Amino acid sequence: MSNKIVVGYDSSDSTKATLDFAIGLAKSQGAAIVVAHVLEWSPYSFLTPDELEERHKRRGEELERAETAILAPIVKSLEKSGVKVTTALKYGGIADTLCDIVKAEGATQIVVGRTGSSGLSSRIFGSVAGTLAQISPVPVTIVP
Repeated sequence: MSNKIVVGYDSSDSTKATLDFAIGLAKSQGAAIVVAHVLEWSPYSFLTPDELEERHKRRGEELERAETAILAPIVKSLEKSGVKVTTALKYGGIADTLCDIVKAEGATQIVVGRTGSSGLSSRIFGSVAGTLAQISPVPVTIVP
């Protein structure tokens, strides 16, 4: 396995702190960072062929926007960090997709932020961080 750390990133203030933590960790371990952004996408829809075509087109546009507006600026801002930074941009359920990225990259750890959400939905469905702590194939660091 390579020495890579996958960082779940969504451009919120809390994930910026998570990225700062991950950069420090990568420097101390001589690791590379994979900044991973997951666009949630539900496969459970009954659509007509025309609707499927439109949905596929929108998906491509969303990926392009996320690459340009979220990932490219973060990579640029980390150029002088001394850490090798790559990105991963995928559609899917966030926790499962982050695990898929870990496996594909051969990463040794996941670093994610804790959103602090204590609303009804997180109590019913669980948080991404909580789910990752249960299903991840590698250690998970949850940054407060």
